[in-house]
Amino acid sequence: MIVCTGKKTKEIENYQSQEKEYTGTFHLGKTTPSYDTETGPDQEFATEHITEDLIRETTKQFTGEIMQTPPVFSALKIDGKRAYEYARKNEKVKMRERLVHIYSFEIEKIELPLVHFRVRCSKGTYIRSLANDFGKAMKSGAYLSALRRTAIGDYKVADAITVAEFKGLDVGD
Repeated sequence: MIVCTGKKTKEIENYQSQEKEYTGTFHLGKTTPSYDTETGPDQEFATEHITEDLIRETTKQFTGEIMQTPPVFSALKIDGKRAYEYARKNEKVKMRERLVHIYSFEIEKIELPLVHFRVRCSKGTYIRSLANDFGKAMKSGAYLSALRRTAIGDYKVADAITVAEFKGLDVGD
């Protein structure tokens, strides 16, 4: 987490607009309405046809500029309300596709039905949507079962300090 205090709060947008890196896990063969574990599985799909080669080949469809539809369980505003407010009431809402950029999409480990990945992407990319689209591209289903942001621009979790170290800093203006 990047913490901005005092005059540095004016720089928050600079951090938010930078590339993001995530590691996580897709669970193949099932989908959820939220595309993650916020909601339970609602559909099951065959996975017998999914091979390591198919998984690695499918990632190529999701690199570069791609069109992506945000999940209905998101904080995007539609007519003044958050999309998830509609979703939680089972009200239908149309989510608009948007252009995002996936700079890299690597498979780190395969333990079917789990696929562990690393993604570097632009602001506005929904990794939950990537999971859902990835499952569809393999003629199956998938949802996001784990996610961790590991970098924002050049700021990496590996270089972070602990809360105790932060408390000891002089963070004056």
